[in-house]
Amino acid sequence: MNALRMIGNGPHKVLCLHGWFGSASGWGPWAEVLDPDRFGWAFMDCRGYGARLAEEGGYTMAEIATDAIAAADALDWPRFSLVGHSMGAMAMQRVLLDAPGRVRKLVAVTPVPASGVPFDEPTWAFFSSAAGSAEARRGIIDYTTGKRLTPTWLTQMVRHSVANSTPEAFGAYLTAWAKTDFAAELGHPDTPLLALVGEHDPALGEATTRATYLASYPNARLEVLANAGHYPMFETPVAMAAAIERFLAE
Repeated sequence: MNALRMIGNGPHKVLCLHGWFGSASGWGPWAEVLDPDRFGWAFMDCRGYGARLAEEGGYTMAEIATDAIAAADALDWPRFSLVGHSMGAMAMQRVLLDAPGRVRKLVAVTPVPASGVPFDEPTWAFFSSAAGSAEARRGIIDYTTGKRLTPTWLTQMVRHSVANSTPEAFGAYLTAWAKTDFAAELGHPDTPLLALVGEHDPALGEATTRATYLASYPNARLEVLANAGHYPMFETPVAMAAAIERFLAE
């Protein structure tokens, strides 16, 4: 059973899916400034992460989607919106495919597209090494935030990642989000979607998101968060909360 982190009990229900380095408790200051009256927020751990550290699985996008739908069922949420960060944004699109009538809106934060992410051989080797290397995790976080944030923050992010993911799950999810491709299944859904990208994200920024998400979703719009990289929930949490809540309230 997934132990969900809950914030608020508002009528608009929102299920949040974390990224590769995250967890249900790893959304930073953003989770502390959410509106608890208009929205009910639920934060789910993927298998092998956080409160589900000991829970084994296939560590696939399809499995995350199945678990997300099961979480919504357990909460008795017939309809809900989704917020997905990075690999969580890829997984939330699988939720849309598996339960299209239940999804109200989608928020994709610095998102991995449904087509996955291509890697050259040296970069793949470096990312793959992060399952067993805290130093590699630090390098990835530093790179994806534009090499502009403090050593103390990088250390905290790495510590959280190592403490809240098993090496097996962490390694398998890399393959899942990088090499899974279900873009052709999506078609062009009319579900409203907000894509949020950081101006300092070198890989999953504006150009990539326009070429993927905005090409697939007719009712999508994109906002670039100034002074943010791949982790706006830490870098610009209030601006991220404001953008998401405006969109969900429309």
